[in-house]
Formats: sequence, C-alpha cells, structure tokens
Amino acid sequence: MHGIVNQAFQGLITDKYGAETWSDIKRRCSLSIDYFISNESYDDDITYDIIAIAAEFLNIDANELLEEFGIYWVTVTGMEKYGDLMRAGGSNFTHFVMSLPNFHNRIMLIFPKLNPPEFKVEQVSEKQLILHYYSSREGLSSFVVGIIKGLGIIYDTPITTQRILSEKIDFQHDIIEININN
Repeated sequence: MHGIVNQAFQGLITDKYGAETWSDIKRRCSLSIDYFISNESYDDDITYDIIAIAAEFLNIDANELLEEFGIYWVTVTGMEKYGDLMRAGGSNFTHFVMSLPNFHNRIMLIFPKLNPPEFKVEQVSEKQLILHYYSSREGLSSFVVGIIKGLGIIYDTPITTQRILSEKIDFQHDIIEININN
C-alpha cells in the first residue's frame, strides 16, 4: 500500500489516542520505519500488521477500527490533502458515491502505481444505493464502509449501511447497501 495510507492510520491513532499510543503500537509491530513516504509503496503486510496490533492494543475489534479509519480517511486525510479532488467528486452524497467507479482514475494521476479497488454503484431509489466493492486485497470492506460513512459526514447526509454480501473468489467482493435517511 502507499505510504499515505500508513501515514493516515498513524494520524488517526495519534489524533484519537495520542502519540505515546502510536509509539507503543509501532514498538509492538517492531516497525523500523520512522516516517512513511506518501507516494512510496510498502508491503501490504506492514499495514495489515499495524492495524491488527493496534486493534489488539486498543482492545477494539479490527473491523471497528477499520471503519473508524475509513471515516478518518475521508474527513481528515482526504479533505486536508486532496480537498479539491474530494470536492470535484460530487455536489452531494449520492453524486459522489455514484462517481466512485471513476474516482480512482483521478487518484492514479497522483499515484500511477496504485493498485486501487473497483466500485460499481446501483441507484435502487432516491434513498438507496447498492455499492459493489472489488479488491485484490482481503479484509478491507469495513474501511470502505467507513469511507461511505465519512462521505455522509462531509455531505451532512445521514446514512446507514449494511453489508449484504462478502465473498472471496479470485478477488474480494462485497456488496454494501446504503440507505439515505433524510
């Protein structure tokens, strides 16, 4: 994964739990990297290890932590580092989610070696969307749920989500139902 992901996770832990907690997690991971470079690629196992050890250290379910990270990714990292790109993603929550299938094409202009997930979105009604998430990486669908919830926060749109399918074939495929509650 790109260093920006690890930087953002470090930011979440530091902002919410303190710098000392991050130092403890880093020490438990035997992480020798002092600073992640945002556009540098790192082995996925580093990220998975950091998240697993952080969840254990904080006594939080890893999926809850990933969801929290997804929210942070959008509301903090996305808006601080890529605000213009985020604002260009859509004028409202539904528009942004409907444009997700094309979003990573724009991101790849910044990170050409990116191995992004793919999205397919169906608009069932004005108040319901179905998001298909496809990834070569397993175990990150809770992060995607957090991203969707973070978009709800940014667009001041109350939503609920429900994962209705999670399967591993040659790739990870999750289907997430999104209900708009306004």
